[in-house]
Amino acid sequence: MSKYVYDFIEGDRGRADLLGGKGANLSEMTRLGLPVPPGFTISTDACREYLKTGAPPDGLFTEVNAHLRDVEARLDRRLGDPHNPLLLAVRSGGRYSMPGMMETVLDIGLNDTTVGGLAAHSGDARFAWDSYRRLIQMFGRTVHGLPAEEFERELEALRATAGPAGPNAEQLRDLVQTYKKIFAAQVGHEFPQAPHEQLYLAIRSVFESWNSERARLYRRQEHIPDDLGTAVNVMAMVFGNLGPDSGTGVAFTRDPATGTPGIYGDYLTDAQGEDVVAGIRNTVGLPELAHIDPVSYRRLVEIMATLERHYRDLCDIEFTIERGRLWMLQTRVGKRTAAAAFVIAAQLVDEGLITLDEALHRVTGAQLAQLMFPAFDLAGAPEPLAVGLGASPGAAVGRVVFDSAAAATADGPVILVRRETNPDDLPGMIAAAGVLTSRGGKTSHAAVVARGMGRTCVCGADALRIDPERGEFTVGDRVVRASEVISIDGTTGRVYPGEVPVQPSPVARYLAGDLSPQADPLVAAVHRLLGHADAVRRLGVRANADTGADARRARRFGATGIGLCRTEHMFLGERRELVERLILADGPDEVTDALDALLPLQRADFVEILTAMDGLPVTIRLIDPPLHEFLPPLHELTARVARAEARGEDPGRDGRLLTAVRRMHESNPMLGLRGVRLGLVIPGLFAMQVRAVAEAAAQRVHDGGDPQPEIMVPLVGDVRELRAVRAEIEPVLAGVPDAPTIPIGTMIEVPRAALTAGEIAEAAHFFSFGTNDLTQTAWAFSRDDVEVSFFSAYLERGIFGVSPFESIDAVGVGRLVRSAVAEGRAARPDLTIGVCGEHGGDPDSISFFADAGLDYVSCSPYRVPIARLAAGRATVDATTGTSDSR
Repeated sequence: MSKYVYDFIEGDRGRADLLGGKGANLSEMTRLGLPVPPGFTISTDACREYLKTGAPPDGLFTEVNAHLRDVEARLDRRLGDPHNPLLLAVRSGGRYSMPGMMETVLDIGLNDTTVGGLAAHSGDARFAWDSYRRLIQMFGRTVHGLPAEEFERELEALRATAGPAGPNAEQLRDLVQTYKKIFAAQVGHEFPQAPHEQLYLAIRSVFESWNSERARLYRRQEHIPDDLGTAVNVMAMVFGNLGPDSGTGVAFTRDPATGTPGIYGDYLTDAQGEDVVAGIRNTVGLPELAHIDPVSYRRLVEIMATLERHYRDLCDIEFTIERGRLWMLQTRVGKRTAAAAFVIAAQLVDEGLITLDEALHRVTGAQLAQLMFPAFDLAGAPEPLAVGLGASPGAAVGRVVFDSAAAATADGPVILVRRETNPDDLPGMIAAAGVLTSRGGKTSHAAVVARGMGRTCVCGADALRIDPERGEFTVGDRVVRASEVISIDGTTGRVYPGEVPVQPSPVARYLAGDLSPQADPLVAAVHRLLGHADAVRRLGVRANADTGADARRARRFGATGIGLCRTEHMFLGERRELVERLILADGPDEVTDALDALLPLQRADFVEILTAMDGLPVTIRLIDPPLHEFLPPLHELTARVARAEARGEDPGRDGRLLTAVRRMHESNPMLGLRGVRLGLVIPGLFAMQVRAVAEAAAQRVHDGGDPQPEIMVPLVGDVRELRAVRAEIEPVLAGVPDAPTIPIGTMIEVPRAALTAGEIAEAAHFFSFGTNDLTQTAWAFSRDDVEVSFFSAYLERGIFGVSPFESIDAVGVGRLVRSAVAEGRAARPDLTIGVCGEHGGDPDSISFFADAGLDYVSCSPYRVPIARLAAGRATVDATTGTSDSR
């Protein structure tokens, strides 16, 4: 018979797949002898079985009852005991942290009878009735999906009339009766009085919350698989709302925003844990606990040090103090900002807790990308409207919106302004440039989720009086209405009116060579870890660059060559007229004249690029798109010709261009006369480009340079195409004195090329995968059409975890890549293979390319540092057998 329930002492942190992250870490703390309330974990296996069948697995609740009896025996309390009742907390806990996305039910076991026992045993009737009203509200929302608003209205009305001390026991008892009526009216039956029924229903609701809309959205955003399921943790309640000697808090062993060592977190006296993360009451900083309860504070600091040494990382800790006794409710490796990730990783190396390889594994290319974003230039900035807590760094400017729906549907950047966020605000948080709340601390829902997503966030700006119904917030006499522009600084917590200018980030300045590697701890950490990535990576990193300026920028960012120089970009602007001459040429002589006019311009372009990349390979792709793309659009020409004819004028050149455009029109240009086909149909076109490359290289040799150009033929699907091109261009190369040896290769960007790579390799010195077109042709997608027509529906339905144009489709397109690599190298062992599509700058794709055996990736200049880091991580992860970046 399957085992589904595990006591905390039975697990450890290595069993997160089975026990979820929370359950595994509760087990780990229990094994370390830390003060964890007794409890047990229902495994993810049970959740998956429940979601598959719609019913709890056979024997599950029998196991639950057996483990519950052990908890009762240890505490000498019993669930449902009218005199000394045991109360339970039921919490979710997936493999990966999903803060606020799934359900929790506290105070399970309270009913009309046990509330009196709790009051008598605790000596605090007010506390007992407050706990009961919490249970009804939380149970109603979680188990039955009741909206919280009606409960909240009654509570707010009571607080408004209760006076400074808050509601008394009698008032809370009356509130419970009101809550029970709300529950019965909306659910259709009375609030369940049987504690075991409450427990079973709460467990079911946690299972079901795995597939809630907000949880599914969060998983799509964070690329967490949908089939993992959640564990359920059942533990004895401990109470932070038992008076001034009780409280609850969240602690970090280092600052999750900056990585600075110290004691960070929030604490609330006389509160339950949900009050902290919900952000409904402003907290005090954790150091204040040293004055409130010095004994508990010292013990907490000792435990924080123990956990950080044990986990060898920043730890995020939830705790409760019940009448002076400290209890640990959760720990995990804490979420952190991109800046903190780099700083902490470098610190832990210095402290001897981890190696440089481990440090590199703990940072990601996506985090480095965040650090390259600009920050505010505060010279001349206005006085801030308000100051809150900088919860997630960055500079965000946008129009004010007051609800998630408005943020999700807005055009242009917006700032989502809320009193506090809740999990239902996730779509708006994803869409917004930044999040601003008037309540909550660095551990509130808004802060945790924003940090995880890399969104700028300011919390606890309590000077703001937010009125969502009126669509405005006020700060003193100043009114800011919806659609007005504000700027928020997630580092300092400042909120500015209007648009504050931004300036490059220190990391971007360092990467561009404008700032010392030791400028500050963050820059130093990036320098160190990026340097280690360069030292260990097996993949080269080149850049996609079409101009000398792009090439110089790429080299500053660490590119070791150019993997894609698109020659068609050199035909734009004023040079379009020369392409028009080529298209309108009447006979071979006019074709030759047009090509001769283009030759010196191309040669000058190549000289500039080869100079910028002297000593490094430069892969130059011959012209790829159809020629009609260089002509005016059909509708524009038609209108111009029609206007001329209406005036009785000769349309002249426009008329000839219109005839040419109509003649060259294709139903699907992507699959038409382009790439190698264009070079074979228009004699002399490729030869002109190749001559320009060879002459530019020869000029660089004369100037004492070391040019290393490579010629790449696009869109080859058959080896005979490549041989035909070589037959035309090799004599051209041989005819340019002093030109260096120039390899000739091809792009692998259509499925047939990948499937016949062994044959093509016999005629190619190198391959470069064009994964944009390979993805389009493998999927039968037109990228320009499908991304706007149905990709969102595919992501919503889980058909895509991520767009195949963003990260490589490893199963389908990736199979073509692996096949081509294997067959190509079998035919030509010294074959150099790279990738130059957009995937070359995507960290997840880079890991795949490293595993597939490519020699280099190529990406835009600004993504070169990201690719360098990702390539280093790929080597480390392959060596250690780890690959998860979360």
